[in-house]
Amino acid sequence: MTLYRATVLDTPGDLPTADGLRASEDCGLVVHDGIITFRGDFAGVRAAFPDEEVVDLRGGVLLPGFVDTHVHYPQVRVVGGLGMPLLDWLRECALPEELSLADPVYAHGVARDFLSGLVHAGTTTALVFGSHFADAVDALFTEAETVGLRITAGLVVSDRLLAPGLHTTPAAALRDGEELVARWHGRGRLRYAVSPRFALSASEAMLESCAALMDAAPGLWFTSHLNENVDEIEHVNRLFPGAADYLGTYDAHGLVNARSVLAHNVHPSAAELGVLAGAGAAVAHCPSSNSALGSGLFPLRDHLDAGVRVALGTDVGAGTGFSLLKEGLQAYFVQQLLGPDGLTLTPAHLLHLATRSGALALGLGDRVGDLGVGREFDAVRLHPRPGSTLDVALRHPKDATDALAKIFTLGTPADIDVVWVAGQVVTAPAQLSRDGSLSPMETT
Repeated sequence: MTLYRATVLDTPGDLPTADGLRASEDCGLVVHDGIITFRGDFAGVRAAFPDEEVVDLRGGVLLPGFVDTHVHYPQVRVVGGLGMPLLDWLRECALPEELSLADPVYAHGVARDFLSGLVHAGTTTALVFGSHFADAVDALFTEAETVGLRITAGLVVSDRLLAPGLHTTPAAALRDGEELVARWHGRGRLRYAVSPRFALSASEAMLESCAALMDAAPGLWFTSHLNENVDEIEHVNRLFPGAADYLGTYDAHGLVNARSVLAHNVHPSAAELGVLAGAGAAVAHCPSSNSALGSGLFPLRDHLDAGVRVALGTDVGAGTGFSLLKEGLQAYFVQQLLGPDGLTLTPAHLLHLATRSGALALGLGDRVGDLGVGREFDAVRLHPRPGSTLDVALRHPKDATDALAKIFTLGTPADIDVVWVAGQVVTAPAQLSRDGSLSPMETT
């Protein structure tokens, strides 16, 4: 058992609650076998547990581990491809790099780079868009198991309109998916997500294959893209003339349910929002990517008014980095730019979107996402460097809400000091040095 002493900020309530910040300036958290078993004022907790080891984390802020609900593992090395809309960016940046993951050795290196990015950004749980190659998906799961993060991912499948090297057949997609599910789904902190790239590159037969795979084991997840870009939507409408809308391409095959997370949905119809809400599906809002690709401004108010669950995704590599602090700030900017159609986001909203919203979207709300009793101790200690602007700002907050606003405004991965998953400190994986030998990365 370990007793942690820290300033703790978390948001255990529901997203629309503007005043949902739980702030404990001098908090005691008792963690036993990775589970928070007691929480309260430190003096009282210490009196109740006088003999336990104390880990003093004062001087920083303890937050729940961040939850990323949409991020592409093969794209970590192509972040920064600016100046293009979605379909051009895919053709020029993302897809050529994704072809490289046919080489298993290259794929393992990319997986290590990817997981290192998550760890250094304080992300402890992620729904990951995998690779088009089964060996590369194996590489991701293998490396993730070593690091210890909570990863849900799967084989990305397509059978049209991409580079031929990224295509597969519905039969092969089902066979490869079943083999990956048997190896990885439910193994430790790993789960499998059925992942057609998007309806644009998946025929009716491929979506039928995805539906068949969903029945291969209990508890599988589904993820894909939805209504990201107006040109993409027009292409999908032409390819699926019998579908009511973009979401209907998935829903017709039974792929929209409470274990579905659809990325983007920048341009939804009211009917689509109704279907998402009725199914209990969630949307991953990726504000940096939407801005970088010029996809549009996300209608958060419409989603929440319709009862659709929303969380944050970084969408690396169209997104601009792994930091969910930055995504929270960008989400705030997007809503401000929408004016009266936007939703004014408080710092508590931003923290919820980056933590508990993601846990709820991924069916993990009873295990992670806040630092309450009964939750696993997935946590991030934010401790800015002395003399940095964030360090100065955090020494002069008006209150906890103001401190959290400063964290989202100024915080970066450089301010992440320690990351825990289920009570264990996690570190970045070893990386290949320039001469090809393995060298350990700096730990968090």
